[in-house]
Amino acid sequence: MTTCSTNVTEPLAGTAKTGTFYVALEHLHGWGRDVSDGEAFGHELNEKITAHLRAARASLQLIRKPGRSGQHRKQRWLYLCYTGDGHTEPWMEKMAVDGPEDLLRLDLSGPGRNTHLGAQPTEAPIVLVCTHGKRDKCCALKGRPLAAAMQTCFYGDDVWESSHTKGHRFAPSMILLPWGYSFGRLASGPAIEMLKTFHQGQLFLPGNRGRGCFDAPGQVAELVVANALIGEGETVAPGSLIVEAADNEHEKSAGEALRRVIHPDGRTWDVYLEQRDVNNVITSCGDEAKKGRAWVAVSGA
Repeated sequence: MTTCSTNVTEPLAGTAKTGTFYVALEHLHGWGRDVSDGEAFGHELNEKITAHLRAARASLQLIRKPGRSGQHRKQRWLYLCYTGDGHTEPWMEKMAVDGPEDLLRLDLSGPGRNTHLGAQPTEAPIVLVCTHGKRDKCCALKGRPLAAAMQTCFYGDDVWESSHTKGHRFAPSMILLPWGYSFGRLASGPAIEMLKTFHQGQLFLPGNRGRGCFDAPGQVAELVVANALIGEGETVAPGSLIVEAADNEHEKSAGEALRRVIHPDGRTWDVYLEQRDVNNVITSCGDEAKKGRAWVAVSGA
């Protein structure tokens, strides 16, 4: 069987999982192929949870701690993460739960609505490493060893195994919260450095697929500008750059885009992008290679 993550022809930038609201629930066993297929919670409870999350446009991630010890924890945790959209700041809160049915008690209408249930703000970043082998075997083969290696350097709740994070062809695939950056193709050393860098309040670029609050061209544009600034010796804080469609975006033809990147100090950059063909893309293990498309910056920062 062809394994999808051995193919590295597709660029990483612009492939992040999109969304601005994550619910990460510690759930130890039985994730199923899809967390919403009924295997994890049973069909009746699953329908109620799915409807509750869908109404809030929330993405559900099932998580557990790496290794054998992660299979036998008595205390379970839930994270609510609003990644921000460039104009609003990220917000993440954490609370103890007894089981998945507690999801139905949550007020998902905005940050800070569940303090009466014990939710408390948390500022420390967490990384969700996809180890969802039932979804794609690359995630189990590459994600589990990576999560275990990262756990040796971060002894608290910084590192979690996770259900599907989108992009198993980039395994090991992961999401960094609270900002919503996706990463891929990182070995354990760079992945550990990545999390340390975010703890220091700095953006990490190797393996960075983009920030999910932006569309694909916007993800690429942010990384292009950040790379230029860091290359010039500046420090770029996570989530500090705003990306918007430029005023004349409507003038672009299909397969072209224009994004304006705005720095907190008022500087702006217009990044022009084109969608280009990428050959030999394998989207899942066992699939035949096919032609894909990727956004590429052609001018700007």
